[in-house]
Amino acid sequence: MDINDLRSIVTVLAFIAFVGILWWAFSDRRKETYEAAAMLPLDDDSEFIPQVSRNTERKSS
Repeated sequence: MDINDLRSIVTVLAFIAFVGILWWAFSDRRKETYEAAAMLPLDDDSEFIPQVSRNTERKSS
């Protein structure tokens, strides 16, 4: 076994890992999670914004 055989084995293992990650990421069990994450930028965040009092004045130095 020389270095080229080792390189071939590592390449095949990396490809198998890549295909496994793709299969995991695009599986149907994660569809709801990804759809919820896709809607996050469109959700209304107004309930999380702190209300600032209008009567407060800033002190200037």
